[in-house]
Amino acid sequence: DMISWRKITLLVSLALATALTGCKERRDPGFQGWVEADMIFVSPDESGRVTRLNVREGDEVKPGDPLYSVDDDLQQADLNQNKATLANAQQTYDRASSLSKTGSGTQAALDSAVSALRVAEARVNTSQTRLARRSGFAPVGGTIQQIYFREGEMVPAQRPVLSIMPPGNMKLRFFVPEAELPKLSIGDEVKVTCDNCAGDLTAKIYFIATSAEYTPPVIYSLDERNKLVYLIQARPSRPDSLRVGQPISVFLHPRTPVADKR
Repeated sequence: DMISWRKITLLVSLALATALTGCKERRDPGFQGWVEADMIFVSPDESGRVTRLNVREGDEVKPGDPLYSVDDDLQQADLNQNKATLANAQQTYDRASSLSKTGSGTQAALDSAVSALRVAEARVNTSQTRLARRSGFAPVGGTIQQIYFREGEMVPAQRPVLSIMPPGNMKLRFFVPEAELPKLSIGDEVKVTCDNCAGDLTAKIYFIATSAEYTPPVIYSLDERNKLVYLIQARPSRPDSLRVGQPISVFLHPRTPVADKR
């Protein structure tokens, strides 16, 4: 009876240990983090009213695609005025050059005419540039993430009309405790999970903070509070499967014995 009782006790202990281990594995949240992206903001050099939007949020664009137009009445008037000034400067130069060739004009008058002509040409070029920049074009390829000003709205100078998210600019940010830091290296691949995401998502670490911090700016786990943690950033292998702001869990891939010896 004593032997049977010991066997029963041993079996119960093993079952309890197995259950606790399985429970612990199921509850393991990994390293908590979120998805961010470095946006490209496209803005006009000068203030104006948006007259046309060529894209909508979610559209895919290629470099050079037209994005928007801003009213250009003032820039067109400035260009016309500078063209008129250029025409007068050209006439003055032609007259001074002709007189200089016949010996009737002075070198000083010719030099002054040349200087005025160059200034007028420069002003025309500047006006043409200002006029051309009333239309915005995609500097990079990506997805239109957000539109901040619609047709008919006034956009201040150097305020973005919209933002573009290039796929390569998406990144994962997560924090690891100090004790786990030696397990990570630049270039390491990690497993990424999130709600309703594909099961084979991975990312490659490209940044490991050299200084620690307390309480990350965004936190999803109560267990991580008040711990000394380090910021880690990684590039996802499939950025199209993730969304900006989405919470994620990151798990380290087990290293091979060969890798541990390096």
